[in-house]
Formats: sequence, structure tokens, C-alpha cells
Amino acid sequence: MLASLIFMTTMIVTGIPTAALFIPWCWLTGNVMPLYKGTRFMLASSCRLAGVRFRVVGRERIPRDRACIFMSNHVSNLDPPALISLIPGRTSAFLKRSLMHIPIVGTGFRQGEFIAVDRSGNASAAKESVAAAERVLAKGVHITTFVEGTRSPDGRMLPFKKGPFFLAMNTGALCIPVSIHGTEMILRKGSLRMHPGDAFVTFHEPVDPATFKTREELTQAVRVAIASGLPEWMRT
Repeated sequence: MLASLIFMTTMIVTGIPTAALFIPWCWLTGNVMPLYKGTRFMLASSCRLAGVRFRVVGRERIPRDRACIFMSNHVSNLDPPALISLIPGRTSAFLKRSLMHIPIVGTGFRQGEFIAVDRSGNASAAKESVAAAERVLAKGVHITTFVEGTRSPDGRMLPFKKGPFFLAMNTGALCIPVSIHGTEMILRKGSLRMHPGDAFVTFHEPVDPATFKTREELTQAVRVAIASGLPEWMRT
């Protein structure tokens, strides 16, 4: 319980001044980077002080001269803070539409050009989300997506959603498969209690959509790459 208390306290102590200073700054100047960097500092500091140790492999594989689509498995609510604090440059992300309506936090998401996703399965809404992501990529901003669409209930990989792969095929943006594990033990699904521990994050070699004839082939290649960085029991 102490780790949870430290995490939340650090989020509040660093988050309030970050929002108070940089949300108005973004309104006035249109420059979101101070808000983004402040948020990354808040997330990284909160994790570190709570005893979360990131074991990162492969950051040198990430291209520095173009926007990419980071495609990760999803086992814990700790995964988004982990990735946002580790990805170089600026990344947007797909997130539940309801999160956009949270006071102050939702404003920050909108200023950061995060992309709302409607989980109702509505085809028109899905196309809108993909179109919004294409506009973000065109600005040189990365996209981060958890390709299973939701957290795995037991850590094992779930089927992948189609949207991120339509986006990759439409834009030609490089896909960066990401494997995350360990976070499922630090912050378990359905629990608010954090436990200090190691979170393992592997960035794999970029996958070029242009080398695949179909979306299904691209999906399979990304799945194989993500699975290769996970413990055996999580791969199926």
C-alpha cells in the first residue's frame, strides 16, 4: 500500500503545478511540449519513487527522424505511463473517449492530440479515429497503441484489433512492436495497490508495412515480434 500512496502523492504534487502552468501556456502559445515534458517527468518520477524499475531493451532501434506507430501488448494500467515516459520525442495515443471528459486531464489529452476511440464497434467512429491518427502522424508525432484493445485479464496475449494495422498500411508509418511484462504484477487488473518491482520493456526492430501485401500479414509479423519478448506463458 505504501507504493500506491507514494505514486499517487507524487502524481498530485508534480501534476498540479504542471497543469496549472503548462495548460494555459499551451492555450496562449500553441506549444504543447512544456506540458508534454512536464507530464513525462511526472509519470517517470511517480513510478521511480514507488519502486518501479524499468528494464528497457532496444531503445536504440527507434528511428529518430520519422514518426512511428508503437504497438504494444497490454497487461496493466501501468503500461501507458511506462511507454509515454520511455518513448523518445512526443507520442500521441489512442484512448477511451470517456477519458476526454475528465476535468483538466481531458484538456491535457486534447492539447496533446490524443485520439479518442469509441469501443462500441461503430465503423464510422473507427474511421474517424484512424483519420485523426493519420493527421497526427503527418505532423511528425508518434502514435502509441495497445493492439489488443484492452488489458489482458491474465497476461496472455489477446487477438489484435484491426484499426492500428489499417493505419499502418494507409500511412506507411513504421511499426515498432513493443513487449511489456512485469507490470501485471506491479499493478494488477482490478486493483489499486501497487507493488515495487521490475517492469520489462522491449522495443523491437521496426516493421515496414510496405514489405507486406496484406494487413493480415503485417498483423502476424507484429504479433510474432511482440510475443518474442514475452515469457512463454504469455504468448498464447
